[in-house]
Amino acid sequence: MSKQVKDTFIKAAKGQPTDYVPVWYMRQAGRSQPEYRAIKEKYSLFEITHQPELCAYVTKLPVDQYDVDAAVLYKDIMTPLPAIGVDVEIKSGIGPVIENPIQSMDDVAKLGMLHPEQDIKYVLDTIKLLTTEQLDVPLIGFSGAPFTLASYMIEGGPSKNYHKTKAFMYAKPEAWTTLMDKLGDMVITYVKAQIQAGASAIQIFDSWVGALNVVDYRIFIKPVMERIFSALKDENVPLIMHGVGASHLALEWNDLPLDVVGLDWRLPISEARKMGIKKAVQGNLDPAVLLAPWSVIEERTKAIIQQGIKTPGFIFNLGHGVFPDVDPAVLKRLTGFIHDYSGDLLSKREGK
Repeated sequence: MSKQVKDTFIKAAKGQPTDYVPVWYMRQAGRSQPEYRAIKEKYSLFEITHQPELCAYVTKLPVDQYDVDAAVLYKDIMTPLPAIGVDVEIKSGIGPVIENPIQSMDDVAKLGMLHPEQDIKYVLDTIKLLTTEQLDVPLIGFSGAPFTLASYMIEGGPSKNYHKTKAFMYAKPEAWTTLMDKLGDMVITYVKAQIQAGASAIQIFDSWVGALNVVDYRIFIKPVMERIFSALKDENVPLIMHGVGASHLALEWNDLPLDVVGLDWRLPISEARKMGIKKAVQGNLDPAVLLAPWSVIEERTKAIIQQGIKTPGFIFNLGHGVFPDVDPAVLKRLTGFIHDYSGDLLSKREGK
């Protein structure tokens, strides 16, 4: 880290004891914040990310507003794809739309390589600005994982069933392996550049890999994930894995050379520990609960904290991202409650 920052999040990610449970929220930068919405009336997501000072402002805003223990870089998992030849546009209300979907080995062969200093200098400049001048908490960089990136690239956009992706995987295994290798190389290059620019931790989003069963994951996905995390391990920053609807893959992630297993709301932390998850865990309040009365939010949060603190290495988060209609005041109140409630429990345990 380039300057003195609070290290509670880093300690928890490394499985070390902490005085309270650290918290950050996926999609905390943007979405529900009125300041962000005002910016989005003038600029698209890609336009914001290409302006380091503006992007740094959006990234830092939830740290200032909610007092969370880590910032997460404002960008999209699509960010590096145009540089390798993917024609992608983020369309409002739809998500990423790709004009040249992958359909064959020839399409895969045309994909280029990422050159960070040339292709995504604006991302690296944003990281440097945040970590050298602005943040007093760790900055989390991130990347999409090969399966999730491939699903957009093959489907041409979001999908509910990933039929085209699976069909490509089953019918064209050689092309699939080549695609995984190319995307694996890109992820390694992309993440290393973020770390070298100053990111203190990395989260890999395999958002849609839950569409696969365990056997297919082991055959088609796990080898490239092993390679990615093995290559990143030498960077000595915490590595977090997260997906949605992927509870059946949690033990597979526990096998990978990473530090933190992210859990969505479907798998209770106590059950994950019983299954044999030994690594630090992150999660896992259902983001829909944030729209419930405070009494419900508090009850659910207490239960998650009580489960999480039984073993050192727990980071509080949502099971997925913040909804646009979540009240920012609720996130601020929730952060304070998590800090205070977990701090009291841990203090009593230590006899302080």
